[in-house]
Amino acid sequence: MQANKHLLLFLFVLLCGIATLSAQEDPITPLPIKAVGDTLIAPIMPANILTKKVETDTVETDSVPKSKAMLLDKIQYKAKEYVKLSQKDNKIYLYNEAEIYYQDTELKAGIIILDYVKNEVYAGRLKDSLGNYSQLPFFKQGENEVRPDSIRFNFDTQKALIWNSRTEQQAGLGQLGSDAMKVYANITKKENDSVYFLYEGKLTTSKDTVDPDYYIRVRKAKFVPKKKIIAGYSNMYIMNVPTPVALPFAYFPLTTGRVAGILFPTFGNDPRRGYFIQNGGYYLPISEYVDVSLTGDYYTNGSYGFQGRSVYSQRYKFQGNINISYENLVTSQKGFDDYSRTSNYNIRISHSQDAKASPNSRFSASVNLGSSQYYTNSLNQVNRNNAQTNTFASSISYSKTFPEYPSVNASLTLSHTQNSRTQTINMSLPTLQASMERIYPFVRRDEVKKGLIDNINFQYDVNAQNSITTTEEEFFKSGMFDDAQIGARHRLPIATNFKVAKYLSVSLSGTYEDIWTLETIRRQYDADLDEVVTDTIPGFDRFNRYNLGASIGTTMYGTFNFGEDKKIQALRHVMRPSISYGYTPSFEQFYDSYIDEDGDEVQYTPYETSIYGRPSLTKGSSIGFSLQNTLEAKVRDKDSTATEPKKISILSNLTFSGSYNLEADSLKLSPISMSGATQIIKNVPINFSATFDPYAIDNNGRRINTLNIKNGGGLARLTAARINTGFTLNSEMFQKGGDKKKDGNKDNEQDTDYGANVFAMDDVRNPSRNQSQGGRNGDDEEEKDNPIYKTALPWDARFTYVATYNNSNRQQEITNHSLMFSGNIQLSPKWEVGFNSGYDLKNKGFADTRFAFKRDLGSFRLSFDWTPFGRYERWYFFIGIKSSILSDIKWESRSQR
Repeated sequence: MQANKHLLLFLFVLLCGIATLSAQEDPITPLPIKAVGDTLIAPIMPANILTKKVETDTVETDSVPKSKAMLLDKIQYKAKEYVKLSQKDNKIYLYNEAEIYYQDTELKAGIIILDYVKNEVYAGRLKDSLGNYSQLPFFKQGENEVRPDSIRFNFDTQKALIWNSRTEQQAGLGQLGSDAMKVYANITKKENDSVYFLYEGKLTTSKDTVDPDYYIRVRKAKFVPKKKIIAGYSNMYIMNVPTPVALPFAYFPLTTGRVAGILFPTFGNDPRRGYFIQNGGYYLPISEYVDVSLTGDYYTNGSYGFQGRSVYSQRYKFQGNINISYENLVTSQKGFDDYSRTSNYNIRISHSQDAKASPNSRFSASVNLGSSQYYTNSLNQVNRNNAQTNTFASSISYSKTFPEYPSVNASLTLSHTQNSRTQTINMSLPTLQASMERIYPFVRRDEVKKGLIDNINFQYDVNAQNSITTTEEEFFKSGMFDDAQIGARHRLPIATNFKVAKYLSVSLSGTYEDIWTLETIRRQYDADLDEVVTDTIPGFDRFNRYNLGASIGTTMYGTFNFGEDKKIQALRHVMRPSISYGYTPSFEQFYDSYIDEDGDEVQYTPYETSIYGRPSLTKGSSIGFSLQNTLEAKVRDKDSTATEPKKISILSNLTFSGSYNLEADSLKLSPISMSGATQIIKNVPINFSATFDPYAIDNNGRRINTLNIKNGGGLARLTAARINTGFTLNSEMFQKGGDKKKDGNKDNEQDTDYGANVFAMDDVRNPSRNQSQGGRNGDDEEEKDNPIYKTALPWDARFTYVATYNNSNRQQEITNHSLMFSGNIQLSPKWEVGFNSGYDLKNKGFADTRFAFKRDLGSFRLSFDWTPFGRYERWYFFIGIKSSILSDIKWESRSQR
């Protein structure tokens, strides 16, 4: 009976399995099994459960791949206080210094709630009993960082909802934190890794991230990190007060590095030329090595100008820049009496080669040429600093060294000088210079040289020039080459030196020169024209000349000791007397003659046009003498701990020199020259010079062959004198122990934007366009914790004093007597005043005087440049944002001159 029960149970299970299989293949679902007590009641089976054919699916595997889990990596989390896992809510709670890391996503906050079913996280702040918030969330994904009040982020969709977000975006060429855009928004929606949508946002470059001194309010905006912000209606707020500065839509570029874009112009009005725009254009980075910016100016009366600038650089090879400017200036309107039209141009090129690029060759260029009145007549404010430039100079050179013995240095140079007052231009196109190192033929190169023979040495050098002198009117015209002078000079100096009687140094020297020229002259008297006619004869010709010289000198020392207990312990006098002799023969063979209208023979040289001078017709034989003096004092140091006395220079290089002409029939003695310097006043170098004439003069002021002492005068007449000094004073010199401060932690010390030029107004106007290139923006500087100066105002002043005296004809005239001064005064840590002026003590008048006022307004920069009187009387006002990102938000005004 028990076996029968087991058999019935087996059949029952088998029938249930067949029924289940049939249910999977047939839409008819079997009824469930019911249990009554211990009895199992089987459901009614379908009629065809045993006879129905089972069909199999022809597709054995699903062609649609199974979806993978949304979380591709492990989520790491931790917290300082506690981590709570709630299976009921399917959440993880992290409290106090909570952190979550997932792939490139990092989240830190006071509290974090992670829903591990929805793969969603919420982060917020902590609030203490006083209602203060701390541990604001920090969200970082890749390189993008956000500091909100709270955030909700989904790991699957990578989307987020952010409340009161704060982020900082580097832009331009600035550094993060110094020239960066701070972006705030009440609500931010993160769409994907690169797109955010902002609602009620604030944009600012202020350092104060909590209460910025200014911001641009945007209602709605699209934010692409490190690329751009596109906003709808936007307007500026200053100190939370709305301003009329508004735009219906705005675009803010946030790209880093050099990016092509529009350079925003400056707007203004000039009563003589109408409304204008200045410095507007386009910037284009051609490659990583070179960029180009094109800007222009336009005035409604027809005046215009354009500027082109290119900066290039290749590391360890070269760097430079090119600037080309042109202005077409129209004054007044056509038909008026004061109507005029002029044009100005200026070309500046700078190129320097890295010393590592090529040790034996070098190329450099420094070009500044253009219209003489370019800076003074320019309409553009950026040229204001160079208004007093009187000379333009240019030089382009290539040099090469051939190091094999004997080494040779060769250079090819194109030079240009231009005087803006006389409008005279001198050019050398080009100059070839080559020189060989000094050779000692009677001794080996590395041996010690002693005596007359061993010290015999010679050199060789050649100089060739194409010299052009022209005027600004003939510049760049064919006529500028009419008076060109072409020539070459070969020179071979020979010298030696030796000792005599141990203390006397003797030098012997001689120089041979061979002069080449490509043209000579021929002069004759034309009786028909009744004048002397000079003809230019083209063709190669040459002449030579030489001279000999000898000198003897020594050095004598004298010390006067007064005792170590004296304030002045000793005086030390050093004298270096020397006597020289020079001889130059007459070169009459290089002279011709013609008969003038009076029948007299007149000599001339065909080489008068040589750029290296003409051969001498008279023999020269003269004795020269000089005496150089140095006087120093040893003074007891005020510091009792000092072990050595201080050395003070009383006289430095006090030199007397003159010559005696052995070939002259009269006035054999030349005027005596004196020059020297002293620094007897600390940090105040004084240079002086004078000329004394031993001969008397007649009533017409001409020198006569009578010594002045024999004519009732002194040993010599003072005919000219000059004294000049320049020194700097600053506030630290007048503070107790101020001269001993050598560290950087000086009281009340404030950095200044002036640098070397206190009137660098172009840097003030638009610092982003002059990052020179090394320029500083105000935001780079660290905040100074020095709110008040009290009575110690930092200041500095520079003085230059010059006086010249002329008495060549008993006129006793002071020809120049002037004092130039400039400096800065910091009235407060935010206020600075610069000045530059001078006073002519002879003519009783001030020189060009300028004042520069600067105010640091936090995120803004204010400046006022004022020339109150003089030829360039004018003023200029500027206020704008320091940061290069928003540097086009500015306002400037200038005087109507």
